[in-house]
Amino acid sequence: MSNNVLTGLAANCLAQLQQGAVIAYPTEAVFGLGCDPDNASAVSQLLKLKQRPVEKGLILIAADYAQLQPYIEDAALSDAQRERMFSRWPGPVTWVLPAKTGTPEWLTGRFASLAVRVSDHPGVQQLCRAFNKPLVSTSANLSGLSPCRTEEEVKAQFGPDFPVMPGRTGGRLNPSEIRDVLTGELIRQG
Repeated sequence: MSNNVLTGLAANCLAQLQQGAVIAYPTEAVFGLGCDPDNASAVSQLLKLKQRPVEKGLILIAADYAQLQPYIEDAALSDAQRERMFSRWPGPVTWVLPAKTGTPEWLTGRFASLAVRVSDHPGVQQLCRAFNKPLVSTSANLSGLSPCRTEEEVKAQFGPDFPVMPGRTGGRLNPSEIRDVLTGELIRQG
């Protein structure tokens, strides 16, 4: 997979995303479940799979900051806050930023903010660039089960026909750290 051209199963995952499906893909620590953040039906499918209430909100994962800008209120950030965020990106740190007015509630949940990450995982980078936007990202696991770390574990939990982008996780043991960009507060240890 070079020059952001997806082939084989990865191209199939891209096609599935474009058709409103939920897919699994490797991230820095675990496989994630993802879908088109602008497709209410796809997000609803993902929430149902995860048995996750919409009120909790979701994370968007992207190839670069520009992909996140339609969803976040960049003007609300100071230069120091932006610098703090960019000093940890791309990488396994998720930042909670003020959401842009009009960002769908199925992404923000009960909050006026949105959790976002610019990933350094090459597969995520390629998939988001090919899709030309960020993906919803939540750990690939059924409620009560451990997050999947391999393609085989995804197939075991979600079935043999579930679309999985081939690849390996980045080898991190813990999910991404989550911090509030405005305060710097640690929300979840990574």
